[in-house]
Amino acid sequence: MSESGSYYIPHGSKWPIIATIGVCTAMVGGSSLLNGNDIGKYVLAIGLGIVVFMIVGWFSTVVSESEKGMYDDQVDSSFRLGMIWFIFSEVMFFAAFFGALFYVRTYSLPWLGGEGSGLPTNTFLWPEFENVWPTTANGPAQIGGAFQTMGAWGLPALNTAILLTSGVTLTWAHHALKEMKRMQLIIGLALTVALGAIFMYFQGVEYGHAFNDLNLNMGSGIYGSTFFMLTGFHGFHVTIGTIMLMVILGRSIYGHFNPKNHFAFEAVAWYWHFVDAVSYTHLTLPTTPYV
Repeated sequence: MSESGSYYIPHGSKWPIIATIGVCTAMVGGSSLLNGNDIGKYVLAIGLGIVVFMIVGWFSTVVSESEKGMYDDQVDSSFRLGMIWFIFSEVMFFAAFFGALFYVRTYSLPWLGGEGSGLPTNTFLWPEFENVWPTTANGPAQIGGAFQTMGAWGLPALNTAILLTSGVTLTWAHHALKEMKRMQLIIGLALTVALGAIFMYFQGVEYGHAFNDLNLNMGSGIYGSTFFMLTGFHGFHVTIGTIMLMVILGRSIYGHFNPKNHFAFEAVAWYWHFVDAVSYTHLTLPTTPYV
């Protein structure tokens, strides 16, 4: 038990060096695979396996230490500050993508279309280029071929509604935890996990529709690349968040967390609400990837 006014000092841990080995192995395997070396996929798989092993082991250690009461208020505060900075970095991550989309639509396309100082570029290089968005019939040599755009309504709007609803069920579960209503907590988390899984399923359906019916892919000019960067990374974050929620659900079933000690739950909740917000901005920002 951590004494009042003291600060817990972690013991010697093997997990950082295992993480380093795993990441480096995965990078070597990934780079080899990109350069056409068949053995790269096996090296990449080994590296990713080591990383997964490290994540499970390291977090299991942290959970065990927390349940033993080894962390005090100072450690809890450091965890909270770390999570705040992590989410801030994620905000900047997506801000860079939305910023790129804004720059393309506001500056690059008018310039390529001959406005302002871009007149020589348009005249001598791409005289037939028109400043239109989406770039369905534009681009050097019609890169990617003709394609159709993805509408904002339909599956994208449905998926946004699903994620916003999952934020409600997660908040309901949080209130249950504060009131020590264990069954309500478990039901709320289970509903949130289910909604996350449904989102991932519909995102797969959306991508299938884009590839097979709209001929929309990463090669579909700047529209295709920005569309899949934004929606793809968001889907990846939802997948990670759903896995995190499944862990929290399992711990809740096992009897972990109480009204005073449940930062792991709060950290995942913060992350999930951030994912909700990104989904909402996909549809509402002027520079939405949807049309």
